[in-house]
Amino acid sequence: MLNGRQRAYLRSIANTLRPITQIGKDGITESFLDQLDNMLDSREIVKVTILETAGLDAKEAANAICKALRAEFVQAIGFKFTIYRKNQEEPKILFPGQKASVKKVAEQGMTKKGKPTKKSRR
Repeated sequence: MLNGRQRAYLRSIANTLRPITQIGKDGITESFLDQLDNMLDSREIVKVTILETAGLDAKEAANAICKALRAEFVQAIGFKFTIYRKNQEEPKILFPGQKASVKKVAEQGMTKKGKPTKKSRR
């Protein structure tokens, strides 16, 4: 479950994204869900456009997709919506204040700027 700050951070990322896929007159199909599932695994955040011929509401469609794919709803504006699902094996989006990136850098014996730490120089 996302908190307000995480959702705001994802909205800022989604602001620069272009829609990757779209829902057409066939609506939400199994093949569309499979395709979106693969996209979420590789990108973690996906923006989707709903064509006018689909006749779907963006929030309702996004909530149905989130339920089917165990994803998180980020935002819906007009005929576009954004969803997010964390990749458990290789997370690509790190939220501000997360220690995971610092922990990985420390394990490698490097500082944040890519210089060796004092311990690893010895």
